[in-house]
Amino acid sequence: MIYDPPSPPPSMTSPNPVTFQALATQVGGSPGVQNGSLFVKPALPLEIEFYQTLNAAPGEDNPFSTLKQYMPKFVGTLKFQGPVGVDCLVNALDHKGKRKESLVLENLCRTFTKPNILDIKLGTEHYDHEASPQKRERRIKTAHETTSFESGLRLAEFQIYSNETGLPIQTPKSYGKSIKVPDLPNSIRKLFPTSSDPSVGSGLPPRVLLPILKHICAEIKEILTAFEKIEARVVGGSLLIIYEADLAQAEDGVNSFYSECTPSEIVADDEKKYSPLCQVKMIDFAHTRLVPGQGEDKGVVKGFNSILSLIAGRIEELQKEFD
Repeated sequence: MIYDPPSPPPSMTSPNPVTFQALATQVGGSPGVQNGSLFVKPALPLEIEFYQTLNAAPGEDNPFSTLKQYMPKFVGTLKFQGPVGVDCLVNALDHKGKRKESLVLENLCRTFTKPNILDIKLGTEHYDHEASPQKRERRIKTAHETTSFESGLRLAEFQIYSNETGLPIQTPKSYGKSIKVPDLPNSIRKLFPTSSDPSVGSGLPPRVLLPILKHICAEIKEILTAFEKIEARVVGGSLLIIYEADLAQAEDGVNSFYSECTPSEIVADDEKKYSPLCQVKMIDFAHTRLVPGQGEDKGVVKGFNSILSLIAGRIEELQKEFD
């Protein structure tokens, strides 16, 4: 997922060609380009097939239907023919000199002024059934050397805005590969920092971050409930969390959300509500396959439970500040 300041969505019926732009920063997924409400990224045929199948089969005929609302909205596919004429498109959408077919998805960052973006890789296994023995061995080794095997998650990449500069500070994949399970609680503090002074450090005041964290936790629980009903293996899938870093916008989001439902409803209400507080989605389905009769992906479920436990710990820390 990549971000630039939001712009008006393109008119797909306009006689003028739709223009795309490269994005200044990237966290999560493959490189791509955006235009307002749209995000375009190159994709493997299996991931394109996954999204097309997901949107073609309605209701009970679609085993992923319960999970669909927790994924980025699928708009269609795009393949550039002839000269593109835009360097950023060539760099982002070409692969080894070939024009790949690309996914067109909703731009999940479009409603945020300063999006803090977290990409959390889920699962204990990061190789698919067609991987070579050498690749399996490498991926197994990496899982055991990082947090993946023991906790079911690994911090892939994240960006957190600085209150001092107003710019995002990016943390690369190497950080997530360098830490161990005992380091995860401190890492969660880095993902959800607090600052009582909007001009110092990074993070929101605890009074603002706490309700956002509670809602993120509720969203993850809903996704986990939906995911546990699916007999599939999701290799390389991620949980993408986006929340507002701009204090004024975050306060407005909290106030508008709480004006529509009480705090207890945030956790207990089964009805899905749109929230300006955050976006929590599953992404990256290039290596997803159905496995009827084999149950849910226990490694991914383990990852969900680990992140829920870590966020619950962070919530407890913030609540103590009010006691």
